[in-house]
Amino acid sequence: MAAELVEAMNMVKNFRVSDLQTLLASMGRSKSGLKQDLVGRALRLVQTECSPELLKNVRQLYESRFPKASGWLAARRPEGVSVAYSSLSSSPTGTQGADYLNGIPKLSSTPAAEVKLVSLPFYQTLEKLLLPTELIAQNSEKLQDSQCVFELTQSQADQVRNSTELRPGMKAIQVVLRICYTDSIGVQEDQYPPNIAVKVNQSYCHVPGYYPSNKPGVEPRRPCRPVNITPWLHLSTATNRVTVTWGNFGKRYSVAVDLVRVFTSAELFGQLKHCSVESAERCRERIQDKLRFDPESEIATTGLRVSLICPLVKMRIGVPCRVITCAHLQCFDAIFFLQMNEKKPTWTCPVCDKQAPFELLTIDGLASEILKETHEDIEEIEYLTDGSWRPIRDEKEKERERERSNTPDYPVLDICVPEVNGHSPAHSSTSQTGKSGAGSTAGGAGGGGGVVVDLTLDSEEEGGGAGGDSDDTEDSQDSPAPKRGRYDYDKDLVTAY
Repeated sequence: MAAELVEAMNMVKNFRVSDLQTLLASMGRSKSGLKQDLVGRALRLVQTECSPELLKNVRQLYESRFPKASGWLAARRPEGVSVAYSSLSSSPTGTQGADYLNGIPKLSSTPAAEVKLVSLPFYQTLEKLLLPTELIAQNSEKLQDSQCVFELTQSQADQVRNSTELRPGMKAIQVVLRICYTDSIGVQEDQYPPNIAVKVNQSYCHVPGYYPSNKPGVEPRRPCRPVNITPWLHLSTATNRVTVTWGNFGKRYSVAVDLVRVFTSAELFGQLKHCSVESAERCRERIQDKLRFDPESEIATTGLRVSLICPLVKMRIGVPCRVITCAHLQCFDAIFFLQMNEKKPTWTCPVCDKQAPFELLTIDGLASEILKETHEDIEEIEYLTDGSWRPIRDEKEKERERERSNTPDYPVLDICVPEVNGHSPAHSSTSQTGKSGAGSTAGGAGGGGGVVVDLTLDSEEEGGGAGGDSDDTEDSQDSPAPKRGRYDYDKDLVTAY
């Protein structure tokens, strides 16, 4: 009974959150909380209520996740008890062939053909040097070391040695190490285990680090891509040993070694330009289908605006590209998109954030023609219902056109010429200034198109200016001069706007 209890507890430690919730719910326990809470609750349940029904439920959940019966080998081993595997250096060749698969302890529960890795656009697999093989924990420690060995044939070594260099230290033909989850359902993406470190022939090799996040509260993301181990290999028929250090936190991982050819973003763009271009006629048909009148819809769309600025780099698109499965017509620049995924592979559409694998990318033929026919100042166009298009000029462009034209948009009101309305200024200096201003204004306006209003005189001064009585003149001479204000103009002089 003690062995079955230990076996059940080890099975529970490998459960996922859904498995833990199912187990707890079947026994009438709460299934809310984080995974660590669920694991602790399930372990206490197994320890306190070790009934045949509970052990049966645990075994059924474990079999549903790991269908092979022999997969219980890791779970049957009591925690804290290590299995004494012979070391690679001391094991005979015959014994190694029976107990090891390329240096990793062999388990009949994980055949190499079960795990399939996803194909990557920048890597073309030439040969498989080591099929996907599961990493096995040797003890209960959180940090584990797993070894694998493989050999290159002479032709493979020559192929790597004689390949061209994409850049200094990086060859076009490489030997890469790939790590993924051990799951036979579907294809698996590259996924690093925690605390990963890779040592090739007793030398540590570079593993891609974390990308810093610009958003507050978002943890840095680590790009999981193939690890290039070529510079540390023996490019001969000698045996190469790879040691993977990984964190054992309940998840299962598998490793594989492939001989690949690495493509650059320029080479991928050449493939895209050669194999995936949608004709302009097909693009027009797509626009007509999208803008076709639907009698059941209450809203009729007569046009669809599309920007000629790439959403990735905020520059004019050079080569318009989009994803076939996306519903929008907005394009992005193919060259920038491939360059960004070469450095940080996300393969996400920058317009709608959906998956954008390389196989579904296409170059828009109609958008390519529009970019050639329009001026660089045009940043937006509108597709019409018949498949045609027209440029959209923004307000800035209209304002620039008004500035380039010499004709004013509004009439000019000139208030500096006193002769126009038949009045004279109150002082001679003002009169002279007004006359000189009138001459310059008339010359500048080219023919005197302005209207002048003189607000410097009231009705009484107007009569005096036209020639009043002599008594008024004498009184004005005896009276003191009016005080000037802070500024050099009459108090009653008002400027009309």
